[in-house]
Amino acid sequence: MRAMILAAGRGERMRPLTDHTPKPLLKVNGKPLIVWHIERLVAAGITELIINHAWLGSQIEQTLADGSPFGARITYSPEPQPLETAGGIAQALPFFRGAPFVVINGDVWCDWDPAQAMVIAANLKRQAKQAWLLMADNPTHHPAGDFQLSPDGLLLNKNEHASNTALTFTGIGVYQPELFQGLPQGQPAPLAPLLRQAMTQRQILAGHYQGAWVDVGTPERLAELDHQLSHQPAG
Repeated sequence: MRAMILAAGRGERMRPLTDHTPKPLLKVNGKPLIVWHIERLVAAGITELIINHAWLGSQIEQTLADGSPFGARITYSPEPQPLETAGGIAQALPFFRGAPFVVINGDVWCDWDPAQAMVIAANLKRQAKQAWLLMADNPTHHPAGDFQLSPDGLLLNKNEHASNTALTFTGIGVYQPELFQGLPQGQPAPLAPLLRQAMTQRQILAGHYQGAWVDVGTPERLAELDHQLSHQPAG
């Protein structure tokens, strides 16, 4: 299985920290955010990675090189203009060779085990679904959530069922290439409209994760996460 780490965002809310450093290279507990993802993927046996970049992308390539220091093989997908999430994935689609793949936002921190992605991918194929998203409880800065999760594991548009509480998308998902094949190469495209359309056709599965997840979107959340990880007991 192959994976993509999304690292092309400008990080406007993280300024001034991102004026000279791409957000995925900002450090928590002495380690760049993106390296936490790489190490978890490699530990799960997922070593073929592609990383898209735009803002200060050369720094990402210089820092990570070909991935060999981490036990990975990294390919890069440069974007002269940011293509947004779906557009970036569509540009990188040939890398996945027609197989399901996992995508992780480079600016989140999560202790979810990517080894589960292989089982999820097999389930997507078996059920003929297009994607699986990892959902989390709504953080205080995003109380309304993004989508609803049905009891049978289908992801639904918000307010589709009054009895269901909305959850927040973690930025981690497993996808079938077919979800992105209709998008033009090299054109910006957001992910949410693509997902909402597929949800109306009952094509998106999801899981509710209750472990540690942080959307590291502001200097304050970065500092809080750094403090938490720096003061965790060893082991």
